[in-house]
Amino acid sequence: MSEKLYVKTGEETGYDILLEQDFASLAQALKELGFEGKRLCIVTDSNVQKLYAEGVKEALTGVSDQIYLHSFKAGEENKNLDTVREVYSFLIENRFDRKDLLIALGGGVVGDLTGFVAATFLRGIAFVQIPTTLLSCTDSSIGGKTGVDFDNYKNMVGAFKMPALVYINISTLKSLTAGQFACGMGEVIKHGLIKDEAYYEFLVNNFSEINDREPDILEKVIKRSLEIKRDVVEKDPFEQGERAILNFGHTLGHAIEKYMDFKLSHGECVALGSIAACYISYQRGYLSTEEFYEVRDMYMPFNLPISLDDDADPEAILEATLSDKKMQGGKIRFILLKKIGKAVIDPTVTKEEMLAGIKQLIISDEWD
Repeated sequence: MSEKLYVKTGEETGYDILLEQDFASLAQALKELGFEGKRLCIVTDSNVQKLYAEGVKEALTGVSDQIYLHSFKAGEENKNLDTVREVYSFLIENRFDRKDLLIALGGGVVGDLTGFVAATFLRGIAFVQIPTTLLSCTDSSIGGKTGVDFDNYKNMVGAFKMPALVYINISTLKSLTAGQFACGMGEVIKHGLIKDEAYYEFLVNNFSEINDREPDILEKVIKRSLEIKRDVVEKDPFEQGERAILNFGHTLGHAIEKYMDFKLSHGECVALGSIAACYISYQRGYLSTEEFYEVRDMYMPFNLPISLDDDADPEAILEATLSDKKMQGGKIRFILLKKIGKAVIDPTVTKEEMLAGIKQLIISDEWD
């Protein structure tokens, strides 16, 4: 199996996404991009290093004899400017210049951080994404949004930096834990809800095969999610308009993530944020009662939460939304569903509506 998608970033610019079953085609892909003989730095985390760093390094021996590896401690808490500083120092010590290449090997944390380094080191150095999680394969590795967290404010510091290539080795998904795989499904489900009702139905009807990671089904899921995100980012590469719909579930999801001190995964928080957004859509009459409860309940077969503990503080979660990056002129560009498969940007969502959406996630007699 080998698939190729092209992401257009300008009139004559863009990059390929390659879907493969191994790393055998990686060297040739980098040679074709002109990186033969350049310094290559694989940036990864401590978990992925043990699994794939040596395999990638070996696959690249025909590209360059100057292959470096920099690994940082795994975890969202290390997606910060301190880690960025460490990567800068490593690149300076090893004399990397603008014509060399960074390779982001890992999940969303690695991809976002490496992309931010690539955007800012020497005012820009090329980088390649090699995503190894379902979330990064289907969502964060494409589109060029990079960034790091700042004082628990998620992705508060960032830049746009398009990758030179996204190389997806689908076999890496076999090593994911059930929780890591579920995290990715939070974003995958989002794609169906915002853009493609038929894809959403496909996910619902094939949840067992998807959870079993059947190769043919998994390939279809990854390819369709990539197509959806590609189509959105091509129309709006720098998030001036329609691309904001990809933030469905993220405004309240990021607030929950911060409130929970990152004890829940990103995908789990996106699922909860999506349910809250669907509740607001339901309250406005966009979704029927049946549609809201079906969407809410369909997260459970994918091992994603649909509620918070009854001691969660809805006011504190709401307060966390006030630092949201998506605010413009003091208003949040909230994403709602006009119907399943059609998302809209709505700056009129009130604090009261958001609070109601949060409260319905919390199992408590107090809200009855």
